[in-house]
Amino acid sequence: MLLTWMTFTPLAGGVLILLVVGLRSAGALGKTAADQASRVIALVASAAVLVMAAFLWKAFDPSRAGVQFVQHARWIPAYNIRYFVGVDGISITLVILTALISFIATIASMPWWPGHTHLDEHHFTQRAVPGYMALLLLLQTGMTGVFVSLDLFLFYVFWEVMLLPMYFLIGIWGGARKEYAAIKFFLYTLAGSVLMLLAIIGLYFNGPTVPVDGQMMHTFDLLKMAEWGRAGGYGSAPAVMGLNFMRVAWVALFIGFAVKIPMFPFHTWLPDAHVEAPTPISVILAGVLLKMGIYGILRVNYGTLPQATKWAATAMAVFGTINIVYAAFV
Repeated sequence: MLLTWMTFTPLAGGVLILLVVGLRSAGALGKTAADQASRVIALVASAAVLVMAAFLWKAFDPSRAGVQFVQHARWIPAYNIRYFVGVDGISITLVILTALISFIATIASMPWWPGHTHLDEHHFTQRAVPGYMALLLLLQTGMTGVFVSLDLFLFYVFWEVMLLPMYFLIGIWGGARKEYAAIKFFLYTLAGSVLMLLAIIGLYFNGPTVPVDGQMMHTFDLLKMAEWGRAGGYGSAPAVMGLNFMRVAWVALFIGFAVKIPMFPFHTWLPDAHVEAPTPISVILAGVLLKMGIYGILRVNYGTLPQATKWAATAMAVFGTINIVYAAFV
């Protein structure tokens, strides 16, 4: 239950902020009171997740191999989609990092933060405060959900949950070229997400089957898909337009994750987003979001398609080298 609480506590905070907005619309709260209430709710929610992250770190047993703090339940039985969460040695560090960075970003969004001087009604900490705080909490739910998901469909849902909050946080509360930066971020990420979705559907229908209520069904279970991939199960999948399925799926997933890293040549959205985003959102962008692409490659590309990862190893090394050299001159 701990991971579920960590994931959805920010979302619950966002719902409370919507109630505050409703009270303000009804005339029960003034603007100042609604803004202050929204800030307090966001701060308490992010602080609560950070405390839970400390308990998670203390309770995690690094000597045990495999996934810990597992929780699963039926979600969409028709397609054997489950709410399946857990953490291992890779994801736990990123879950804790997400809690810490989100808390710092929430504090940095307060008007009393030392860097915010000479505030007026146009400063991002003063404009549409309930909306800003609610989106910030929704973003935290999406980020945490990505790192704890062990169902590939659930992973994709949380991946997409991050897109809209980031778009609005940059597009509404950003700098002078905020609309351009937000739309560019949205289009790049959306294009990568479409490729990811196609690959995920392909992995599902060409993946392992498990018994469910007396019948065999395909599964989005990342652990079972990883076992299937290590056994070479995806090697027997039908070709895609004459091309090896594993390689096509790997490339589609890689592009989707490379956009988020971002890796050359899918990187041009990042400078605009970093410059135009409010400082706390830029902190989240650098501290958490950019790491999600690497995590996705490790968890999904390497986890489910190890043979295709070996095939693409040289290309990855070349892209990595280009990124190092290119970044040094930009």
